[in-house]
Formats: sequence, C-alpha cells, structure tokens
Amino acid sequence: MRDQLLAAEKVKAIDWREDALYLLDQRVLPREEAWLACHDVQAVAAAISAMVVRGAQAIGVSAAYGVLLAARARMAAGGDWQSALDADFALLDAARPTAVNLSWALNRMRERLQRLKSDDDPLRILAAEAAAIHLSDRDANLTMAQLGAELIRKQQGNLQAVLTHGNAGALATGGFGTALGVIRAAHLEGMIEQVYVDETRPWLQGSRLTAWELASEGIPVSVIADSAAAHLMRTKGITWVVVGADRITANGDVAAKIGTYQLAVAAMHHGVRFMVVAPSSSIDMDTTSGDGIVLEERDGLELLDVGGQPLAARVGAFNPVFDVTPADLIDAIVTEKGVVERPDTARLAQLMSRKHLH
Repeated sequence: MRDQLLAAEKVKAIDWREDALYLLDQRVLPREEAWLACHDVQAVAAAISAMVVRGAQAIGVSAAYGVLLAARARMAAGGDWQSALDADFALLDAARPTAVNLSWALNRMRERLQRLKSDDDPLRILAAEAAAIHLSDRDANLTMAQLGAELIRKQQGNLQAVLTHGNAGALATGGFGTALGVIRAAHLEGMIEQVYVDETRPWLQGSRLTAWELASEGIPVSVIADSAAAHLMRTKGITWVVVGADRITANGDVAAKIGTYQLAVAAMHHGVRFMVVAPSSSIDMDTTSGDGIVLEERDGLELLDVGGQPLAARVGAFNPVFDVTPADLIDAIVTEKGVVERPDTARLAQLMSRKHLH
C-alpha cells in the first residue's frame, strides 16, 4: 500500500530548493499554480499568516524551514546570533495560534539548537532537522492512511460514500495528507464509491483545494454546500465523515476547521461514523480539554467578500476559523502511533506512550 500511495503522489505544497523555501500559493488554486519563494523568516511568517500555506502540518514544516532562514541571516549579521533568534521564533509562533504543530516544530528546532556542539556546522544541522520534520510528516501520513483505510474496510459493504470537510490533504501536510491520505488509500483498495466535499466557507478549502486534489487523482468527488451535509447523511448512505485536526487535547477534544463540530453532531444523529486523522504532533497533552484552546478569529471581510469582491451587505461579521468537537462525538482518532476508538484521557495517554508504528 505504501508503494501504491507513493506512486500516486501528484500534489505537494512545500519545496526547499536553492537555499529558499518555495510554497505553493493556496490562495489562487485551482485557477493558478503559483509558487512563492521565501528567502527570509519574515516572508515565511507572512505566508503562514496570509494563508499562502495552511494546514497544521504544512504550517509546522514551513516554520521549521523559517528557523533555518532566520539562523542564516542572524549568523551573517554576527554577534550573539542564537539569542537574536528568539525574536524570529516569536514571530513564527504568532503567525497562527491554533495549530499545535507550529509550536511543536519550533520547539523541536529550538531543542536541536540547544544541542549544538562547538565544532558543529549550525546551518547544516538545522537544515537536516527541518528536512527530518518534513520527511517524518510524510511517513506519518502513509502510516495513518493504512490505519484509517483498515477502519473503513470494517464497515459493511465494499463501495462506500464518505464526507470530508476543509482540506486535510497533501496541500495541508508534508505530503499525502491526513484525512485525504485515508481516503486515497481506501480508494486504491476499491472501497470508495463517492467522496462528498463540503465547500468549506469562507476560504473554500473544500471546493478549491480538496476537490482539486481528489479530481487530479481520478477519485470520484462531488462538492456540496456546507449546509447540505445533514441532508446528505440522511439520503446518500454516508458511512464515514473523515476530517483532519489542528489540535487534539489530552481528553480527545479536537480543534479543526470551522464547521467540523456541526458535522460531528449531525453524524451522531444519523449513525454515521466520525474519524479524525492527525499525527501525534497534533496532540497537546498539556491542554486538558478543548476549553483551553485559543481559537483563531479572522477578519469579517472574509465572510462578506469573495475574491476581493463584495458579496454581502456591509454589516458586522463573526469569523471564527476553528471550532472544537468534543471527544464524545468522535468514533476514532487515527495517528501514526495507532488508532484510538472512543477517545478519552486514559486512551490518549496510552497512545502517546507508544512508539511510531511502521
């Protein structure tokens, strides 16, 4: 299965080459495939904040390369370059507050800096660490794809219809995707008849990005309005809702793209199983429940305008971009360490004590 997934890979969002970070500009997909070159940490932070790159894992990988760019500039400037990096870490950490993968990747880069020896080449060491973060995310995605596909296989019926929300694909990760990785694997095994994709207002990650990814691989996909999801569950025989996550707390609560919570409520009512797919780096054991998560809110104009063109009356707009799905609405959390069904504090703690599965 891993070889099949590797052979099917067509989409990537992040590329380190020519001593710069290149990001596929997700604001203009699928109309245009444009790459943005980031030559310094300020450009990386701006790209994360402006949604050039998005998705928890992709943000973390990008931030790791941002640290490398920052170190290069600080070393060239001379002086106490390691202390000067504190400002760059803070800049990157503030770019998007909800996704725990951002702080996880920054902490890993900071810890690697602290282990430098006097005869080490700092830039070579940091480049290797950023590349390792990138590659480990790809590997985790492959493992999660196989584990999630096995859950789908256990459902009755060979051909199934599934629903996803937002974009948890190759564009949101270091490669292959979390939720979409599972869907890709299940499709390769002949288990997927149809994928339904919420449009995902207001940035339309579902209709612009997820639908584009799936269609490029020949996976049958239909876009629905966000408000059609409950009707779909009632009438179209949906077996699974499969989504990604930006942060999972110690008790199994999940912060994800706004609209995920209402999908979980509807799925529970209709007897549709609900799967969250995310690497263990998305699990925040220091936060006990979803009540402790800072949920990002963005400019209300994102709701009122589309592509910079006014769509709605000029009124106030409340624009949270994440919500929290309580653990008791989730059937399974799939990570590279294994699967937790009916997640709670004890089961999450047991999962996090395991080593990576291969």
